Amino acid sequence: MTPVNRALMLKGLPLLRDVPVLNRVAGIRSIANVRHIDFPDADRARLAAVCGERRATFLTPNHPEFFTDWMIDKEIVSKVAPLTASWATNSVVNGLGGLAQKFWLANNLIAQIPGNSDSARRHSVDWAVQGKGVLLHPEGAVGWHGDWVAPLLPGAAEMAVAALAQGRVADPAFEAWIAPVVWKLVFLHDADAGLRAECAYVEQRLSIENIDRDATPADRVYAIYEALLARDEAKAGVAPDRAQPVAGRLEALIVDFSQRLADLIGTTAVPGRPELLRAARRWLRSSSGDGATTAQAVKTAADTLQRLCRLGPFAWADPTMTQEQAAEHIKRIRNDYCAGTFRDNLNRFVPQPVGPRRAIIRVPAPIAVHDFRGDAEGMIDELRRRLQSALDGINADLSNAGGLRSYPNPFFDQSGFGIF
Repeated sequence: MTPVNRALMLKGLPLLRDVPVLNRVAGIRSIANVRHIDFPDADRARLAAVCGERRATFLTPNHPEFFTDWMIDKEIVSKVAPLTASWATNSVVNGLGGLAQKFWLANNLIAQIPGNSDSARRHSVDWAVQGKGVLLHPEGAVGWHGDWVAPLLPGAAEMAVAALAQGRVADPAFEAWIAPVVWKLVFLHDADAGLRAECAYVEQRLSIENIDRDATPADRVYAIYEALLARDEAKAGVAPDRAQPVAGRLEALIVDFSQRLADLIGTTAVPGRPELLRAARRWLRSSSGDGATTAQAVKTAADTLQRLCRLGPFAWADPTMTQEQAAEHIKRIRNDYCAGTFRDNLNRFVPQPVGPRRAIIRVPAPIAVHDFRGDAEGMIDELRRRLQSALDGINADLSNAGGLRSYPNPFFDQSGFGIF
């Protein structure tokens, strides 16, 4: 599948991909529209050095974009560990019908099933101990924030520790590695026109009016989020104060929904957001006797809270918003708010970029689990540090070379947001 993936999914068909009209056909220009892949030999060699026999390797790339994630991941592992097993969400592996399930399983995907991951973990550990590699995204779900690494889940570290113990039963010199990988997508050309067109579609689809069509995509993204926040506030019985910054209003609404959810599931105090959402999902899986009305209220509150929390401090951290960041905001809005049509449903599974891009892939120093002085939590903290540092390095190089186009960021300097 590697040549198919490279041509049809990533790079497109040479010559034909640049022919007018034909270059609008996803299968010709490629679906992910990634024309160039920057994966230096040194980074490739660093990753290859920790893959193979007598070692268990867990590859942990960042997770900035859906669909393109697996296409780039496949390109990476094809260079260093072609038999790598990859984790994917249950809705992809098992939710698209029997034929699709057979296809994904033949491509060695492992279904991540909430509340029932023991068999997937055992298979992953066994596979890794054989020296074939396992890939999973420690950020979990796609957040559409390519420059910021979200708090990580502990699965990679926990499985690496288990694989090390299992491997050393037969081989005292057995090694286990956690191999961070980062990739960033950059538009090859000015994407302003495409971003404006996609903003217009979202505004029309969500019936958002009175937005200045001459405003920058960054300002239009801000206006869309502000309008959607006002709707969520109204549904929650909160009077929107539209003169206040989005960040403060968003924090207040998150606190409100957190308390509502905690009250519904009988939690005595509002825990941290990730813990609260996990507790709510566990409650839903075991709430068959608690009444349909309450279960629906819990589901609605949990879904709303999770959606509200997907806009975070990465949005207002910098005075400028790059075109790539604007594109991510728009895709996040489309995923979270636009539903019900074939076009919207297709966009969720196969989101289309507004222009051709370059993928920059880097491999920070892998973590030697067998030599690490600390527990799994410490490994995850170190993993996140290495991922973020590598992304910051890519952005610094791009900025110094003038390789990023940007707008003034209307979210910038909105203080008082303390949830994350």
